[in-house]
Amino acid sequence: MIGITMGDPAGVGPEIILKALAEMGDDARAQVRVFGCRTTLDATEAVVRTGLDLDTLSIEDVPVEGAPLPWGKEDPRAGDAAYRCIAAAVTAAQDGRIACIVTAPLNKATLNAAGHHYDGHTGLLAHLTGHKRAFMLLASERLNVIHVSTHVALADAITRATPDQVLATIRQGHAHLKRLGIAAPRIAVAGINPHCGEGGLFGTEDDDQLAPAVVAAQAEGIDAQGPIAADTVFHRAFNGSFDLVIAQYHDQGHIPIKLVAFDTAVNVTLGLPIDRVSVDHGTAFDVAGTGRANHTNMNAALAYARRLTGDSA
Repeated sequence: MIGITMGDPAGVGPEIILKALAEMGDDARAQVRVFGCRTTLDATEAVVRTGLDLDTLSIEDVPVEGAPLPWGKEDPRAGDAAYRCIAAAVTAAQDGRIACIVTAPLNKATLNAAGHHYDGHTGLLAHLTGHKRAFMLLASERLNVIHVSTHVALADAITRATPDQVLATIRQGHAHLKRLGIAAPRIAVAGINPHCGEGGLFGTEDDDQLAPAVVAAQAEGIDAQGPIAADTVFHRAFNGSFDLVIAQYHDQGHIPIKLVAFDTAVNVTLGLPIDRVSVDHGTAFDVAGTGRANHTNMNAALAYARRLTGDSA
């Protein structure tokens, strides 16, 4: 079973879930359980009119006070609902009732307004599973990126790119690609500074923090190269030179992925005892409740989840 969490009930999560389920065959749909508010899903179906009989779906109801909530509005009740959907799915995954979690988008502001102080899904999942941290990988057909740090200030991201942390990120990405069937993943480490510091002219972080991690990874038999200037490494990876790029901070990795695969890239959480894949977009409050939400990214996330669970259907 694959579990799908509803995300923020005032966003597009309920809509993209129903649209994706409506396109599945009966057998594939039978292997999906939705963790979300049934009242919200009923209201969503009245808008999108997929033709699904919600009584035939596997839904673990997560009630929301006042549901359905107004579309496209920040509401702490929505943030709390998103939290409870994730918590229920994590419990199901830990109990072996589902094999992978696919998450629809939540809103970080409403999550925190509800008293759940996390930087997003990745930090929340790390907390719920008792792990100190997790890693964010963005996957697409021709470009894959894993981040050393994500939702932190740029100044903090630079200090967090320690040799140990960069090496840990390389190891996680290497292990994940081997799991997907790539026998010897080719990994490039993106530099922090312009031209990787140009021999110290533009900073020494690349030489002092990144290069030692690459040497250590190579000593473990990992095909890692770098640091390589960030203004060329993503182009090289996109054209087939590398299977994975290690991005040092959030925007360094997100910008190229969203440029080349905005609708099809998926967010994969690594380093946890459970599998989680997510759409790589936000709650899209501006189109929530209109029936116009694009569910292409949800389809891609579900397809990736099936790869992780060994189901190619």
